[in-house]
Amino acid sequence: MKKFFSVEDVSDVHNLIKDALSLKKNPYDFQHIGKNKTIGLVFFNPSLRTRISCQKAAFNLGCNTWVLDIHRDSWKIEMNNGSVMNMTQEHLKEAISVMSIYCDILAVRTFPNLSDKDYDYQEIVFNKILNYSRVPVVNMESATLHPLQSLADVMTIAEYTSFFRKKCKVVLSWAPHVKSLPHSVANSFSQWVSKIEQIDFTITCPEKYDLHKKFYNKAYTTHNQNEAFINADFIYAKNWSSYLNYGKILCTNSDWMITGNKMKLTNKAKFMHCLPVRRNVVVEDTVLDSNYSIVLQQAENRIYASQIIFLRMLQSLS
Repeated sequence: MKKFFSVEDVSDVHNLIKDALSLKKNPYDFQHIGKNKTIGLVFFNPSLRTRISCQKAAFNLGCNTWVLDIHRDSWKIEMNNGSVMNMTQEHLKEAISVMSIYCDILAVRTFPNLSDKDYDYQEIVFNKILNYSRVPVVNMESATLHPLQSLADVMTIAEYTSFFRKKCKVVLSWAPHVKSLPHSVANSFSQWVSKIEQIDFTITCPEKYDLHKKFYNKAYTTHNQNEAFINADFIYAKNWSSYLNYGKILCTNSDWMITGNKMKLTNKAKFMHCLPVRRNVVVEDTVLDSNYSIVLQQAENRIYASQIIFLRMLQSLS
C-alpha cells in the first residue's frame, strides 16, 4: 500500500476488516516490522482520538513517532502556488518534502474551508501533499473524507454482527449542531458501508442536506427520520453542513436530535458517533449513556484501524 486516501485504495474491504480485528487480538505481534521506522503525524487542525490512536498504533508496531501541530509548532505555511510570500515563511512544497525526509510514513490531517466547494471537493491541499511527499501518505482526515474513522466504524459493526453473518440495517442520521461542520465523516462512512453487501444502508437528513451522490452510491435516502429508524440495527448520528448551499447551516430544528423515544423505533439498535459529541444537542444523555451506546468501542477501534494501515504500508516498504 503506497497511499491511503480513501476506501478506493483498499483492494478487499472484508479482508482488511478481518485483518484489523485479528490484529486487535494480538496487537504486538508485528513489532519487528516497525523496528527503526518512524511515522510522522502532521495536524493542520486539532485532534484528540486521531492523534492519540495513531500514536498508540505506531507504538504497538514498534515504530517511533513525531507529531507536528502546524498552527502551534511550525512556521506559517503558504498553500498556494505562485504566491509572493511576503506574509508567510514556508511553502507547503518544501514543508511536506522535508517532513517526508524525516519519516518512513507521513500521516496528515487537513480540513475544508467550507466556503469554496470546488476547492474542497477537488482535495487541492491533500493532492499537493501526496505529490510533494517522498514517502507513503495516510489520510487522517481531509476536506471530504475520514477513512481511518470509517474503517474503525465498519470494524465495530462487524464485531456486533459476527462479521456480517447476518444482514443488518444501518442508518446514518443527520443531527443538529451549533457550528458548520464538514462532510468528511458522513462521506467516508457512506463510501465504506456501500462496499459491504450485507448492510442495508439508509441516510436520513433534512431537505437540502443530501450528500454528494458519489459517496453514498445505492443508499436509500429519506428526509423522514422516524421512518428511517424503523427496524434499524445501528444508528450513526452525525452533523454536516449543507452540500447544496455549501458550508451553510440551513436547519436549526432540534427535533432532529437523537432521543430515547426515537431509539424505541429501532430493532434495539446500537448507537454510534465518531466523537466528540455535544450532549443534548446531537444526542440525549439517556442515549449516549445507555448500554446500547457503542461510541467507546468505535474509539477503541481507531487504534487498530490505524495500525492495520500502518502495518500494510510498512510491509510494502520492506
